[in-house]
Amino acid sequence: MTTLIDKYNRHLNYLRISVTDRCNLRCIYCLPRGFIPKLSHEDVLSYEEILRLVRLGVRLGISKVRITGGEPLVRKGIYDFLRALSEIRGLSDISLTTNGVFLTQNIDKIRAAGIRRINISIDSLNPGKFEYITGRNCFEPVWDGIMSAYEAGFAPIKLNVVALNGINSDELTEIARLSFSYPFHIRFIEYMPIGKSELGTRNAKFEMLAPEIIKRIRSLGKLNPVENAMNDGPADRYKFEGAKGEIGIIRPLSHHFCYKCNRLRLTASGQLRACLLSDHQEDLKTPLRKGFSDKQISDIFVKTISMKPFKHQLSLRHSDKVSSQMSAIGG
Repeated sequence: MTTLIDKYNRHLNYLRISVTDRCNLRCIYCLPRGFIPKLSHEDVLSYEEILRLVRLGVRLGISKVRITGGEPLVRKGIYDFLRALSEIRGLSDISLTTNGVFLTQNIDKIRAAGIRRINISIDSLNPGKFEYITGRNCFEPVWDGIMSAYEAGFAPIKLNVVALNGINSDELTEIARLSFSYPFHIRFIEYMPIGKSELGTRNAKFEMLAPEIIKRIRSLGKLNPVENAMNDGPADRYKFEGAKGEIGIIRPLSHHFCYKCNRLRLTASGQLRACLLSDHQEDLKTPLRKGFSDKQISDIFVKTISMKPFKHQLSLRHSDKVSSQMSAIGG
C-alpha cells in the first residue's frame, strides 16, 4: 500500500536518480566555464546503496525511475547497474537521460540492460552553435548516438531542447521539423535559472517562454493537442498534421505544473529532494552508512514528501532561489 501521497493528494510514484555530478559537457545553462568542485568518490552513493533505496521506494509506491547525471554514461559500471535496476520487481518504467556523446558505442549495452526509453539533450543542429552551448565539439557523436538509438528500436526517443533567446531561438523551427521525418518526441524546455551557470545573472536576456516557442514553430503547420497518458511528464503535447513524431512544451516558468508533480529526486550525494526548484532536501546517505533499518529510511521518504511545496517560487527575476547545481540534482 503506497504511502507516498502528499498533503495535496499528489501521488509521488516517480524517482529521478542522479548517479554522478560529473559531465563531459559544460552547457552554458548548467555550469559555469570555470572550475566547479566535484564530489569525491566517497561522497557519491554506491550502486548498491542506490538499489537499496529504489527497492524501498518501490515498497512505498515508486513505479517509475529515470537515471540522470551529470552524464550517467561517464560513471564506471553504469551498464551493470542498469541491468540490476531493471530486475527490480515493481518498476514499470525505467528510462535514461544522456547527452548522447557515448551512445553509439554503448547502445547495445544499454538495450541489453533492459532500457528501452532514452532522453537525449540536443540544443542545436548547428555544429558550431552546439559547441558554443556545450563547450565541446561533439555534435556529430551526439547525432550519431540519436540515430543509433533510433535504429536499435528505442521508443520513444525524446530530444530535450532548452530554448534560449538569441542563442538557439532561430533554430527551433528546424528542430521541430525533425518530427516530420522521425518518430521523435521533441521537448522544448523553458530555461530554468538554477545554480551557477555561464549565463550568470543575465537570465532575463535569454528568456523564451512557451507562447513564443509555439508561435515560431507554428509556421510548420497546424499543431494538434495530444492527450497526456497516465505516466506522462509535465509536457504539453502536440503533433503536427502528417508528422511521425510529436512536440512537447515544458513550462516551469510560464505555467507551473506543480499541482500535478509526481516526482522525487535522489541526488548524486544521497540527498532526497521533493522539488527540483527548492533547496530543501533530506539526507539519506548518512542513515544508509550508519546502518539504519529499512523502516527508518522509509520514514525519511515520508518526511521528505511532507515538505513538498504546493508550488515553486522560481522566476527569471529571482534566480538565486535555487543554489544547488543542476548537474548534481538530476533535473
